[in-house]
Amino acid sequence: MRERRLESSRIAWAFAISVAFHLVVAGTYQAGNKLGWWQNLRVPAWLQSAKMLTEILKKKDDAPRQSPELPLMFVDVNPVVATPEPPKAAKYYSDKNSKAANPEPDADTGAPKIEGKQTQVVKTEDVPRTKAFPLQPALPVPPAKEPQEEVKAKSTHTPGDLTMAKPEQTTRKDEGEAPQPKPRTVAEAKAQQQKNQLAGEKMKQAGGVRDKRVTSSLDVMSTPFGAYDAAIIAAVQNRWYDLLDNRKYARDRVGRVTLRFRLNSDGSISELEFMENTVDLALGLLCQSAIKDPSPYAHWPLDMRRLIGVDYREVTFTFYYN
Repeated sequence: MRERRLESSRIAWAFAISVAFHLVVAGTYQAGNKLGWWQNLRVPAWLQSAKMLTEILKKKDDAPRQSPELPLMFVDVNPVVATPEPPKAAKYYSDKNSKAANPEPDADTGAPKIEGKQTQVVKTEDVPRTKAFPLQPALPVPPAKEPQEEVKAKSTHTPGDLTMAKPEQTTRKDEGEAPQPKPRTVAEAKAQQQKNQLAGEKMKQAGGVRDKRVTSSLDVMSTPFGAYDAAIIAAVQNRWYDLLDNRKYARDRVGRVTLRFRLNSDGSISELEFMENTVDLALGLLCQSAIKDPSPYAHWPLDMRRLIGVDYREVTFTFYYN
């Protein structure tokens, strides 16, 4: 009986203390409202800082993650000037890295001095258009029963240059593993180096950099889709030249044609449209055919799909008539 009375007494005291505490808190709150205590009360700075930190972290979590910005202008890089490491800051991309250099490092402006003639297309050296001839067999073979199509010789003039912005990989034709004949002259060595380069004239650019090299080069960064784009540009350029040869283009018009399209991950193209045409419609349609005829191109490589993250790319081609 004594233990039960003692336990009941403890419960009664706990209940009484709880009621008294709540009455004190409620009374203090009501008195503070009447006397204006709570209006003048300021929140401690550390509580405010904690709130601001929570908001900042929330904004950072909600913000979409952005991938690093890549260069959007393709530039053909000579293997002779290729470097294993990319430059710190590159305006251009390709299938190989290169760093800015020029033959005479007499200034340091951040851009190499290039002594060319044209100012429309970014190119560091003159690359003539090569002629395609069928390979000759090592041993005589019997004539085929069906007539063979005769390869038409192409003219040697260069009607224009091709460049591509934003930002395309059909692999280039395999040249085989047979040993190549050693060049006997400087001209032959240069022609062998330029065998797989895009045709075009060297650009004219004022400036100068400290790094010295026999051939001028730019700050160019290699990307997983550089080789893919190089192959597509080569296919479009070759088709454009063939169409101009068939039309017997006489350089009677000067201007440029810019087209934009979507290059899909399966190599197909869609939404091809004109952005600019300062020549006539016929020459503009030749540029359009130069893009459409070689398609569909090869499927995107896996690294390229991972980097881009979507199933298409917006591509712009600019054709110059000069």
